Parts: sequence; structure tokens; C-alpha cells
Amino acid sequence: MASIAKPELASGRSARGDWLLHNTADYRQLGIVALYWALLFGMFFVPAARNPVCFLGACYLSFLNAVVIHNHLHKGVFRSKRLNRLFRGVLSFGALYPASANIASHNLVHHHFDDDGQPDWAAPDNVSFRWHLLNLIHFPNVVGPNTFNGVGRWARTTRQKDFRRQYLAEQVFAFGLTGVLLVWDFWTALFFIVLPQLWGARGILRINLIQHDGCDVTSEWNHSRNFVGRFFNWVMCNNGYHTIHHNRAGLHWSVLAEAHARECRPRIDPRLDEPSMVRYLLRTFVLNFRRPEDVDVAAAERDAERIDLATRDARKAEAEAEAIAS
Repeated sequence: MASIAKPELASGRSARGDWLLHNTADYRQLGIVALYWALLFGMFFVPAARNPVCFLGACYLSFLNAVVIHNHLHKGVFRSKRLNRLFRGVLSFGALYPASANIASHNLVHHHFDDDGQPDWAAPDNVSFRWHLLNLIHFPNVVGPNTFNGVGRWARTTRQKDFRRQYLAEQVFAFGLTGVLLVWDFWTALFFIVLPQLWGARGILRINLIQHDGCDVTSEWNHSRNFVGRFFNWVMCNNGYHTIHHNRAGLHWSVLAEAHARECRPRIDPRLDEPSMVRYLLRTFVLNFRRPEDVDVAAAERDAERIDLATRDARKAEAEAEAIAS
């Protein structure tokens, strides 16, 4: 079985950590979450903060909170397992869903599409409107229930008792704290806490459609669309580099740009490297009423150089072990 290179070896430089974090780049993620909480509770407690600017800022940070959930459930931020578990609770409140749901829905199912005979709960073909903008709008209404039904089944059947306890604790904290705020001041909590929470949770589901629709999920290298703008990826903690993340989920997000340039760019269809997500969204969902044709990536896949890559089954097992351990 081919081994997957560690991010330090793959990038040719060592990851810098300290006494608290495995990688000091994750202070950016902690800053995102801290700013998000400050804005939420600022709006709740300070009437002057209840304005469109703060509200829209909270919605955007809610989406970034969901990005941090994604990264944290692949690579725990803290050296301490207990702190990692507590941080999952903090993130769960920000998204109003238990962060550990990502283990089953994302790490184990979505990362491997339908290779194991089970459908991807968040596959783009879950929606099929002719007007493609409706697909983007409606997508969370379909894949959200699919995902949480699947996670619930996995939670009931998994042998990971630690997962079940953690999953329950996150639910209690996220829904409990939100419930307390609703009881305290219902309308303020509804508009300035719950709506931003839901915005991020629904937005991160739509990313599955944006990054995979029209791609070939049976391909080893052309299964994902990438957004490679430098500023976009600084804010998004490199989540625009989706191909390399699927193929090497063990890489820390801070080295994805370098790994994408080295491994993915020579092996993928150039149309799957988008310079701007905003321009892509406008071109695909606003200026074009019909769903675009699938990208024919046969030539790119046929001409791709071989690389020593572990099987998807092996990567799936590694993803499960790492997510459970953190």
C-alpha cells in the first residue's frame, strides 16, 4: 500500500507549532471564531450593534466558522485532545449543528463519493432544476436532511462510543445555549443569533454543489473544482484548493496551495482551476439559466502523470482514525 507523505515532508518544510497548537497557522482559525462569537454576542447584548453591517458580518463569519469545523475535524487544532473536544462544542454553537457530524458526513462519505457503494449524501445530482440558480438555492433543503439522517444512522451503529458521547455533548451545548438565548430575548436571538448560525450551516452545504457539479467524481484528479485566488484562500484558510484536499486529506490546510501547484495543476483540466469564486458564481448561476454541461476531463486524466497515491479505501481509513483520535 502506498504511503501518504506527511505535510512536513510533502512541502519540504516543517510545520511550526507551539505549546498550545500543532501549527501556529491555526491562530488564524481561532481568531475567526473569536471574532464571530464577539459579533454574535455584541449584537445580542448591545442594541447599537444590531445593524445590517454587523448582521452581514456575522453571516459571513458563520460561514467561516463552518470552514473551521471542516479543517478542525480533519486536523485537530490543539495539542490537547480535551481542548479539541471542547473546541468542537464552541464550533457547534456557531453553526447550530454538532461539529462531529463532519466525521461521518464529510470525512467518511463525501471524501469518497460513492466508491463504497453508498451514495454521497451531498452529491450535486441531488438537485435537478433546469434553472441552475434554483439548484443552488434549494440544495441545502435536500442534502441537509440526507446528511443528518445518515449521520444519525452512523451514530447509532458505530462502535465508537466516544463519538456518540461527543456528538450528544455538542448537541446539548449548541441547542442548549441557543435555547437559553431564545428564552432570554426571543426576537433578538432569532434574528441576530439563529439566522447567522443557519446561514453558515446552509452555506457550507452549498459548497459541495459549487466544487463538484460538472466534475467527474470517478476521476482520481478531476473530481473537484478549485478556486485559486490568493486573497480568497487567505480568508478561507486555503479551502479553495479542493482537489488536493480530497486526495491528501491528511495535509494541513496551510500547505495546500503549494501541494496543489505541485501535484494537481499538472494533472487536472485547466477549467477546474477558477481564479475567482465570485466570477464563477455570477457566470454559472446568475448569467446562465441552464445547468452547464459536464466538463470532459478524459484527456487530462489520460495524460496525467502517475503518482504514488494510496487507495481511496486506505485514505478513508486514515481519515476516520485521525478524526476519531483528535
